Amino acid sequence: MRADKPIGSWLLYWPCAWSIALGAPPGCLPSLYFLTLFGAGAFLMRSAGCILNDLWDQNIDKQVERTKFRPLASGEVSEKEAVFLLAGLLTTSLAVLLQLNCVILGSSSVFLVVVYPLAKRYTRWPQLVLGITFNWGALLGYTAVTGTFSSGICIPLYLACVCWTVIYDTIYAHQDKKDDLLIGLGSTALEFGNRTDFWLAFVSMAMLTNLFFVGFTSEQFWPYFLTLFASHLAWQLDTLRTDDPKDCWEKFRANQWLGAAIFVGIVLSNLLKGETGEALEGKLKEHLEAADYWERFIAQMDQRNMNVNFYT
Repeated sequence: MRADKPIGSWLLYWPCAWSIALGAPPGCLPSLYFLTLFGAGAFLMRSAGCILNDLWDQNIDKQVERTKFRPLASGEVSEKEAVFLLAGLLTTSLAVLLQLNCVILGSSSVFLVVVYPLAKRYTRWPQLVLGITFNWGALLGYTAVTGTFSSGICIPLYLACVCWTVIYDTIYAHQDKKDDLLIGLGSTALEFGNRTDFWLAFVSMAMLTNLFFVGFTSEQFWPYFLTLFASHLAWQLDTLRTDDPKDCWEKFRANQWLGAAIFVGIVLSNLLKGETGEALEGKLKEHLEAADYWERFIAQMDQRNMNVNFYT
């Protein structure tokens, strides 16, 4: 379940949280109910994904230095016990999903969850497959909150999150590239090779482009765009040492703070929307009152002029 390493749950959760925050009414905080519900779902599904991945990969994990002590690979947990726990997690996850108004959309990702662990056996782009699988919450959050699927917001948000996953999971994959090469597994770390910095910069630009599109479509204010400009993706890529597993792990973990920063940017922007709306409404009211005052003043002056003309 990797409960001792919650980074995976955070990375699964932030796209959901971004989507939920984008669906909040102007001037309002995102729904605590949906944030909590999706938080529970992220933990449960990430745990289930880890078990499913370990079931598929237990023989491979035994050959990789970093993973050979995982419970299934080391024999600490039997396959039967793992399957039993997986069934419990999936059942609980289904109970969470049934609380939403987008059950069909949510359940449509199950096939991807099952086949993702096979991607590294048959393609050199498992990180892309993970991105497509891992970020379904970006489509669900906004839809659950608003009751509608906005393609102008949900699709570019989803694409941005797919790009983000390719970035951080490529960094993560550099930890195992030597073992993967020996075993014959694929990864974007091997595919990009010595040009990893270039390709990650390219994918980062694609991510930011989609996030900017989301910002314009959803009429975000400056805090949202500031968090994008202040994104520490540039710092990650500039200081990344792909041949240092420890540095790759630290850069991978740093992405949880990137997710938090963008979430805060969306929330602050939405609060400003409400304040700006109230301010505009107040100014409009002042202008209308002023116009009404002058209209009454002019009417009174006209009446006085008529009275003067009558007596003269």
